[in-house]
Amino acid sequence: MTFPLGWLLDHASPAIQYRAAADVAKMPADFLRPINWLPYAHKPALRLAVAQSADGTWNNSMLAVPGRNAHDFSSVGTIPAVRRLLEYGWDRESPPLAQARRILFRLLAEDNDPEYLFELRPKTRDDDAVIRGRLVLREAAAAALAQAGYESDPRLRGAARRILERTDAFLNSPVAERPFIRIGNQHVLAPEAHPPSLYSLTMLAHMPIFRQEQYTEIERIYEYLTRPLPRQEAIQFVGKKAVTQPHMVLGDMLPHRNAVESDVPFALMWLETMARLNLLKRNENWMKMYERFVDDRNRDGVWHPHKGTDTPATSNPRVWPSFPLEDTTGTDRSADIRWADVTFRIGLIARLLGNEIELI
Repeated sequence: MTFPLGWLLDHASPAIQYRAAADVAKMPADFLRPINWLPYAHKPALRLAVAQSADGTWNNSMLAVPGRNAHDFSSVGTIPAVRRLLEYGWDRESPPLAQARRILFRLLAEDNDPEYLFELRPKTRDDDAVIRGRLVLREAAAAALAQAGYESDPRLRGAARRILERTDAFLNSPVAERPFIRIGNQHVLAPEAHPPSLYSLTMLAHMPIFRQEQYTEIERIYEYLTRPLPRQEAIQFVGKKAVTQPHMVLGDMLPHRNAVESDVPFALMWLETMARLNLLKRNENWMKMYERFVDDRNRDGVWHPHKGTDTPATSNPRVWPSFPLEDTTGTDRSADIRWADVTFRIGLIARLLGNEIELI
């Protein structure tokens, strides 16, 4: 596959320039050494880094993401902030990421200390909400640490094993076949339902050695991910309160072309995650979705929308850490910069698939 490294170096942001050269083109060290400062010259990355508090967190929060303005970091949480800096190409030993490391590892602990619930802490005593909140934060922290490259750390490996054991126990149970129950006039997930989450999938995607050791469990997850997505929303009772669980994955999140066109950034995130899990090539439908992205590039290798000229956008908060990496504030919306994010991701997925990359 052709990859427009020259175009990205001319048009993309410093962060995408560096990642395109390092992660997709796999340029030699002699080429990368003079440009390894590029991620740290990206203005949104600098704004995000300086927004960190002295205790290593962002806004005393863990999961919050900005609203419509993706580059307004006034309310961002720690885990999305860490993952965003990693996506910008920052090293895990850079000061903000090193400072955040302690609290992320603390969140892996198998305890139910409400002091570590941050924005998920209930206003009144609620043991079920505490257990649920710690579980969600544990998986989200594991995803961030895995993405930062801590796969060999025994604390992360232990947490990953426990997370996978809970998921596998669910997949092996009768509940996996019929996860919804009726309570009153609502169909909700059974209390014991613990399907894969976007966080746990991200964690596994960045732990290739661990995945090889858990081959049988990963196979069961793949079978589950190819099931038709149920029509019901992922809602689960936590104590006596119905709580949405948007991070839970209940089946194939990218079943058809309409799902891609309605949310291009999420589609790319899903395809990249499946590629990292070595599952993308095994699924003919997902591969067709990816090949459609490849076909929508012009002769220069630059992607353009299949329909219309609108810049890809998403309302899914789970996508925020990876999209957009470009700084579109104050930029002419008709400029080529609009297509840099998607063009880079297409090349990155090709590299993850093991495709031959021809630089242009």
